[in-house]
Amino acid sequence: MQYVRLLARNREFAKLWAAMLISFVGDWFNTIVLAAIVSRFTEGSGLAIGLFMLARFLPPLLITPLAGALADRYNRKRLLIYADLLRAVVVLGFLLVKTPDQLWLLYALTIVQFCLGAIFEPSRSALLPSMVHRDDLVDANVLGSITWSAALALGGSLGGFVAGAFGAVTALTIDSVSFLISAAFIFTARPIYAVAVSAVEAQRERLSLRDITDGIRYAKAHPSTAATLLVKFGGNIGNIDTLLVIYGTVLFPLYIAGVTSTDEEAGFLSLGILWATFGIGSILGLIIIDRFNDGAPRTMRRLIALGYGLITISWFIFGFAPTLAIAALAMLIRAMGGNAYWTYSSVILQKTVEDRFMGRMFSLDFAGFQLSIVLSTIVTSAALEAVGNFNAPAVSLVTGVVSLLPLVAWTLALPWIERQEARENQAQALAAGD
Repeated sequence: MQYVRLLARNREFAKLWAAMLISFVGDWFNTIVLAAIVSRFTEGSGLAIGLFMLARFLPPLLITPLAGALADRYNRKRLLIYADLLRAVVVLGFLLVKTPDQLWLLYALTIVQFCLGAIFEPSRSALLPSMVHRDDLVDANVLGSITWSAALALGGSLGGFVAGAFGAVTALTIDSVSFLISAAFIFTARPIYAVAVSAVEAQRERLSLRDITDGIRYAKAHPSTAATLLVKFGGNIGNIDTLLVIYGTVLFPLYIAGVTSTDEEAGFLSLGILWATFGIGSILGLIIIDRFNDGAPRTMRRLIALGYGLITISWFIFGFAPTLAIAALAMLIRAMGGNAYWTYSSVILQKTVEDRFMGRMFSLDFAGFQLSIVLSTIVTSAALEAVGNFNAPAVSLVTGVVSLLPLVAWTLALPWIERQEARENQAQALAAGD
């Protein structure tokens, strides 16, 4: 009821929220279908699956700084609409991939889709504070993360089940339509606060390199913000997506009499269950953890440390998992921790960053996430290629050990971060007094 009241008080945000829900469902519909196709066409090659994951994250990493500058320079709402419309067309292109020698097209279209997504995400995060009343900002972000999680559970499970029951063509068509519906909701939404643009930027008619470098200088001048920009990088050490595909399609395919009759259908079903469990864990994590959140950055930083700890625990459970059920439990715990650090790092940025730099800070935030994913994908794929898919649990255990590094580093850095924040606030107060 808390979130029902939130949506009732913020009608324009409610439209953006509906678009988020539909667009996110489409994202996860697409992921399972394409990952399973790559696995089937390459006989479960860890390298091929890793290349698919790289196609999702490496090109967006390269254009993310530009995307953030676009979000601060141009109309954020229009950027969201254009990104959704173009993705609707791109997804239909996946229907052309019918044989293993056409996998290059799947990779190319994935690159285009996620480059557009790299424009969508910073623009959406930067637009959100202008769509919701100030006192509702934390709740709006928590609802956004719950929505992402629910969409993951719904989209992931439905994507696997629909593809298994009706085929990839039906699943991809539904995916394309979802982006069109999302664009329609965004079109009707109206911001309630104006987006600030500095006088210097207003004098420049076109986007320039200065827009990007100004954002980097802002982060360097605000160490507490710069530290927050590293949170998503630390939380994504180790590529869970690649390992999840191996666990679902190679280690624990689920055969049910009368439901799954082929290896492909069994893999679809297992992936659907794992992704659905991940989504459920994300929802439960925020519902439970947010009870301890008072909205203060200091509190949220400690909840980020809790999220890191849950991620480490999940890697070890994943590594020792003897069945699909235990692997699903690990995914649930991993999601609880992941959504905590993701949500609270985003809220801290929205509460502490000047609006005119919001898009660029979120682009750097997502760039850290994407860089971590790219590096982790390369390492995980190489490890799987070296040891074989059936030794994937060993890769999970090693990743668990490595995931201790961001947990320890963040925990030890908290006093320093808060001293820097106090100095920044004091300097701002003195400047305002002048």
